[in-house]
Amino acid sequence: MKRPLSAVLLAAIAAVACGKKGPPLPPLVRLPSAPADFAAELRGATVDLQFTVPVANTDNSRPANVQRVDVYAITTGETLTDAQILKLGTRVASVDVKAPKDPDSAIEEDEPPSDMEAPEGTGLDQGARAHLTETLASGALVPAAIPTDRKHRPAGNPSSSGPLVPPRLTPTTRTYMAVGVTTRDRNGPASKRVAVPLIPPPPPPARATIAYDEKAVTVKWPPVNARPPIQPPPTAEQLPAKILGYTSPTIRYNVYDASNPATPVRLTPTPIAEATFSDPRIEWGARRCYVARAVETLNDLTIESEAEQPACDTLTDTFPPAAPANLQSSPQEGAISLIWDANSEPDLDGYIVFRGLSRDSLEPIVTSPVQLTQFRDENLQAGTRYVYAVRAVDKAGNRSAASNTVEEAAR
Repeated sequence: MKRPLSAVLLAAIAAVACGKKGPPLPPLVRLPSAPADFAAELRGATVDLQFTVPVANTDNSRPANVQRVDVYAITTGETLTDAQILKLGTRVASVDVKAPKDPDSAIEEDEPPSDMEAPEGTGLDQGARAHLTETLASGALVPAAIPTDRKHRPAGNPSSSGPLVPPRLTPTTRTYMAVGVTTRDRNGPASKRVAVPLIPPPPPPARATIAYDEKAVTVKWPPVNARPPIQPPPTAEQLPAKILGYTSPTIRYNVYDASNPATPVRLTPTPIAEATFSDPRIEWGARRCYVARAVETLNDLTIESEAEQPACDTLTDTFPPAAPANLQSSPQEGAISLIWDANSEPDLDGYIVFRGLSRDSLEPIVTSPVQLTQFRDENLQAGTRYVYAVRAVDKAGNRSAASNTVEEAAR
């Protein structure tokens, strides 16, 4: 007698359910995502380091299970793996981060942020931009000793039997990397690496000069010469030669707002080629200070110079508005009406109307600037001819040149 199919399936399920239990699964450990936007720039003898604190874990759950971010550095000409940098490098900085009270209570990617328990602590907020520096002491300039055994062999070591290729002429570099650390001291994935060349910086540009008008502040400085080539140009008896693996250094510039010397703000998103910069942030009464730094690029690596003393000035509005245009008049009973084109200055305060019996006797006939582009002069004697002109005035009290003049008599 055949058993029903449903009975067979139930028996099979029961057999599996009653089988031998496997080993227990390890507890789930959420790892923070890699610190984002990691950047390292050498300015003189100081390396400026920045990164964004993780806000999520590698599985996209939130908040990030991170209590601090460690920054590692190693000086070497070798290519290393992330694990080698963590083992052989130096931890140069640690940044405390607000951490979740219970990492297991994280919300999933598709859940609303309102369901998330906010991280707590005295460190940086998750998602904040961290900014720190390393001053290069003499020890940081010495290449690290890299083991040559198989376990620690640098990544990508060329085989001794490979083709004969001249070495790339790249200076010794110091490589930086950031890693988020969980509340149980486990490392998450590493950030991207950034290398800075350990060579003397280019000379700083001489102190800048600044000038401004109503539209922008113009900053200028003397150009800086690039380093000389590593070999002299060929003589008449020599053929030109090209060094493989070497790119001549180039000089560009970064410009900083140094109005707050403790926290200068870079105004150039990328280094610029010309020794001049235009800052459109005009704010009358503000004190502005600027410095320029030379940036040298060698084989895709950059190093920034020191800076001279900042050039400073207080932005003062001494620029009058344009003269009103197209003044016209029309006679009326005992009055004369005036109309003119509007000025476009954003700091315009109004218009002053002038009247006289001749162009040489014009006097203001309003006690404060009028806001409209029209004016009615009343209580005038019929038949008497008057001359009119209008001047614009801004909020700083600067008066424009006079408009065209018109002559008119009331009826």
